Amino acid sequence: MLVRYWMSKDVITIDENESLQKAEKVLKENQIRILPVMKNGTLVGVITDRDVKRASASDATTLDAHELHYLLSKLKIKEIMTKDPITVPDNYTVEEVASILLEHKISGVPVVNEDGKLVGIITKTDLFKLILALTGARNGGVQFAFQIEDRPGSIKEVTDIFRKYGGRMASILSSRDRSPEGYRFVYIRMYELDRQKIPKLKEEIEKNATMLYMVDHSENRREIYV
Repeated sequence: MLVRYWMSKDVITIDENESLQKAEKVLKENQIRILPVMKNGTLVGVITDRDVKRASASDATTLDAHELHYLLSKLKIKEIMTKDPITVPDNYTVEEVASILLEHKISGVPVVNEDGKLVGIITKTDLFKLILALTGARNGGVQFAFQIEDRPGSIKEVTDIFRKYGGRMASILSSRDRSPEGYRFVYIRMYELDRQKIPKLKEEIEKNATMLYMVDHSENRREIYV
């Protein structure tokens, strides 16, 4: 899952000599939180909605509305932007990007190609969209979560059971994080599954795995087992 396939390519940018007031307007009108700052076509910084609020609030207690409005119209973006911003190459994986955002506690990063040219931007919102796409959650269905032994073939044993009961397998996710030693968690989402067969399906799964929960998004039904 490379960044180039999930980033926003139509990047809205702003020149470093524009006013802070202009940056605030661009952020609001486009409903974005991070704005790459350019100088002669080259990325030189970023400014965020948080930067704008911080700069606006710094003198808010000592200036009236008219004076604050005037100040923001004169303050240049290059004076408050984050210079030499963190960027990621477009051949990074989204997992690597998520790690960077988490480590630096930021909401997004500009994406550059091998020549260092700005080609996109990827944010937490893009990562949320990716999660929905990977899990198939937007289309409902039924998600089953269970714990299985962490050994070769254990996932196939369970998926073979699901295939016997029809429907379409939308996604299979697996993780060792927070699972007991020697086990892993598996999450399977099914579409078009005959609800009448679910009790029998769960009964057969439990012969090979420990059921954690089942969520039927179509009927808004949740069953938590452990």
